[in-house]
Amino acid sequence: MITGLDHIVVLVGDIGAAKAAYQTLLARAPAWQNSGEGADRVLFTLDNMTIELMAPHGFSVTADRMRALLGDQEGMLASLCFRVADIGKMHRRLERVALRPDTVAEVESSDAATDAVLHWKRTRAATELTRGVRMFFLELADERPKSAVTDIAPIEGLDHVVVTTEDSERAAALYGARLGLDLALDRSHQDWGQLMFFRCGDLIVEVVRRPVAGGDAAHDRLWGLSWRVGDIDATRARLIASGLDVSEVRTGRKPGTRIMTVRNGTCGIQTVLLERSPRPVE
Repeated sequence: MITGLDHIVVLVGDIGAAKAAYQTLLARAPAWQNSGEGADRVLFTLDNMTIELMAPHGFSVTADRMRALLGDQEGMLASLCFRVADIGKMHRRLERVALRPDTVAEVESSDAATDAVLHWKRTRAATELTRGVRMFFLELADERPKSAVTDIAPIEGLDHVVVTTEDSERAAALYGARLGLDLALDRSHQDWGQLMFFRCGDLIVEVVRRPVAGGDAAHDRLWGLSWRVGDIDATRARLIASGLDVSEVRTGRKPGTRIMTVRNGTCGIQTVLLERSPRPVE
């Protein structure tokens, strides 16, 4: 039913600052911008997904709810939106697996810069049944425009989104059995806990269990993003030249990967960049 991760919503307090930060991080221009229903939105569309920055605008129930969720945070991962080929079939599946979906809604959005219009159909699962992670499901009528490259060594796409859990069995049942994502890896280690990789299109929903004292066993949390790059050394040099604080490049846990951490300029979102080694020619 699910064909990929369509987009991730990041709530931010200042849409202008967030737009500038992500243009620097991604080395790409916004692909879509609009305002309405109590929010300002800026979207960056990459090869395999979109990141939607959303900030409260004006004074309304929606805007006040976003401000309450943000509190004193610069930004936070707010929701996952999965792409589906047939929203009617997805809605019926969500009902069958007891995720209590909203009625399917038809949505329209126009770009403030070009007046282009996009249409899609959308539903949302009940958040109390998705372990506290807000999940939407949509069927797009047309593809979004891509974000133009604005600098060297841009970010190519998302490699994985990280969800933390205190109950790996229930999380596995949600993402695997109920949502139908393919469990590609389930590995435990005494130093970093349990990792589960669920394939979602050409990226991964990574569910991590790191038991902590006083943790919430009933609710999972959207924790961070790992972006895919073609040349991690060139991207690191670009980010340093832009004034960002980044780590040294190090070997990733997955064989054939190199990673680095971006410590600022992400609106408070835990952010890692990842380079995959080319596969050997057979």
